[in-house]
Amino acid sequence: MKRPKLRSSLLLILLAGTFTNSLAQVAQTPPMGWNSYDSYGATVTEQEIRANAKMMATHLKHAGWEYVVVDYCWYYPNVAALNNPPQTDDDYQPRLIMDEYSRLLPDPERFPSANSGKGFKPLADYIHSLGLKFGIHVMRGIPRQAVYLNSKIKGLDISARELADTKDSCQWLDNMYGIDWSKKGGQEYYNSLIELYASWGVDYIKVDDILAIGPYHENDIEALRKAIDLSGRDMVLSLSPGAAPLDQAAHLKENVNLWRISADFWDRWEDLKHQFDLCHQWEQHIEPGHWPDADMIPIGLLSQRGPLGPERRSNYSADEQQTLMTLWSIARSPLMYGGDLTMMRPSELHLLTNKEVLAVNQASENNRQLFRRGNHVAWIADVPNSENKYLGVFNLGEDAETPVYVLLADMGISASVEIKDLWSHKNLGKFKKDFQALLPAHGSGLYLIKTN
Repeated sequence: MKRPKLRSSLLLILLAGTFTNSLAQVAQTPPMGWNSYDSYGATVTEQEIRANAKMMATHLKHAGWEYVVVDYCWYYPNVAALNNPPQTDDDYQPRLIMDEYSRLLPDPERFPSANSGKGFKPLADYIHSLGLKFGIHVMRGIPRQAVYLNSKIKGLDISARELADTKDSCQWLDNMYGIDWSKKGGQEYYNSLIELYASWGVDYIKVDDILAIGPYHENDIEALRKAIDLSGRDMVLSLSPGAAPLDQAAHLKENVNLWRISADFWDRWEDLKHQFDLCHQWEQHIEPGHWPDADMIPIGLLSQRGPLGPERRSNYSADEQQTLMTLWSIARSPLMYGGDLTMMRPSELHLLTNKEVLAVNQASENNRQLFRRGNHVAWIADVPNSENKYLGVFNLGEDAETPVYVLLADMGISASVEIKDLWSHKNLGKFKKDFQALLPAHGSGLYLIKTN
């Protein structure tokens, strides 16, 4: 009589072992990669994705860069320079490629390897063959086209039209409806989506219209988490856009790996200056597997066919570019480059491959703002398994060659130290009581403080 109970217990243990908690296994350090949006908007092609991936594998992988993410509207046909491709209310043109279960597929005109229902698997296989990882951008909810056609939902008797909340739609891309969570089926729908993405070999999912512009979509976030765990594939879950609500920090850390702390970040000094406030607000929530996301790095060649302004090299000066990379590193933001990798200049490559700077992003601890005195800012972090510190200093003002002073006592250091400039790789010598960094307007420095 005891044997059936034993078998049942073993069965439960075995079943439990078939599911993974991807949240606990991925993004133990801030993800580093490239995202197509800043350079190509809604128009990137497979050829461009492959070319950027090849550049990453050749020139960046050795420094830790690994994710290649196809952003925004990959299921649309060629949409030229349109940033927000429309679907009209009467007949939902242009028609999008969609399977029988209301799941959007890559447009084969832009992604030829996706033809015949292959989806992104051939492209993901190519990315993986380079030793890299593959990601996609998706929108929250159910395609309006699926509602119009009253398509099926995999594993359910309920249709897309019955499951959708047609009063809930995105403010900037009108191709999706929200899910009516008063009905059964929302979890099953997200399960079917993640099952499809797992079959393609997706390693990273960026979910849009879910976080902060409009309501915080708690049900969708939890459903995505469960669906990823059920899929058996480790995937980074990233949420955007907008400034995440600080009072949802605990919920975010229970469910996702990355969450945006700002609106879309672009190559404007005021945007960068504002990130200092936001990074400081979120600093206590920086931890392995959970990363407040200061957004992509708009450096290099941008907006070739949208999404913002004319095609251009980043408006950030060389000093501002270093300030961006210094803040993102010492605040441990995910590093997702937005410029065209195939058109990188040596100065941009240098910013992305300084391993001593990247080590601050990937391996520091207890990251926090040390002080803000007007336009002078300092951040500090601990070097793991050491009494040493990392120090980032910033001049956010307009006065050039401004000295920024840091007292060693403010860092909890009473003895003399040696200081190394991580950007120049130069040892600056010994210091006893304080350290002074002479910085240009909008400039920064990043240092290793050696206590022994």
